[in-house]
Amino acid sequence: MINYPTIDPVAISLGPLQVHWYGLMYVVGFVAAWWLGCKRAARIGLNNDDISDLLFYCAVGVVAGGRLGYALFYGLDQWLADPLWVFRVWDGGMSFHGGLIGVLLAAWLFSRRKQLAFFTLTDFIAPLVPIGLGAGRIGNFINHELPGRLTSLPWGMPFPGMGPEPRHPSALYEALLEGLVLFVILWWVSAKPRARGFVSGLFLLGYGVFRFLVEFVRMPDAHIGFIAFGWVTMGMLLTLPMIALGLAFMAWSRTQPIDAKAT
Repeated sequence: MINYPTIDPVAISLGPLQVHWYGLMYVVGFVAAWWLGCKRAARIGLNNDDISDLLFYCAVGVVAGGRLGYALFYGLDQWLADPLWVFRVWDGGMSFHGGLIGVLLAAWLFSRRKQLAFFTLTDFIAPLVPIGLGAGRIGNFINHELPGRLTSLPWGMPFPGMGPEPRHPSALYEALLEGLVLFVILWWVSAKPRARGFVSGLFLLGYGVFRFLVEFVRMPDAHIGFIAFGWVTMGMLLTLPMIALGLAFMAWSRTQPIDAKAT
């Protein structure tokens, strides 16, 4: 068993101003996405200024969509009881699925502005996302969020506020799979020219499979619990359409042109 590390969720405190690690993880994700995007911008006819604009669009989409998605999928009762709660992003509570919808809307708006095919842009964006996902899960871990189920494995950790029994560090599993592993797969695959829509589909499939698997060792949200059969969680339910769409996009991509240069 490993002791859960004691890390103050507040990284920097300057009087009334507090900067949380969770928020800094978003900064890490956005900076990484900008840097990686600049390395490949020319592939789809963009420059560094365009990447900065795209990042702004996506940042608004991921924060607004992630928060609203969490409120709708996981915290509707809390939102109805306290309408201002949805604006307290620093308290944690962001939904990947809501953030994805926000980013897709932002990508659609940006693609229209730049007269790019929508899937050309989403194929470009997909490999830039996992670093931010992994950083966000580390933020969850520091915030004592996403507790795992009980385990006898040697790396189990007693979760703060949930007794001395060791639990799976599920947030770290997600940081590894949804962050590092998914990034390596997508960055490597997208290094060569691919049919339009293939990388987007691979992102949906990869994230969906990794998230579905981790849900087996992650505790369901306490106020929701299991939603079917004593083991199906809300995370699993929201992930299944992603897996189906990912497979569909990858199959559809076989009919599409190859429209990006290799780097």
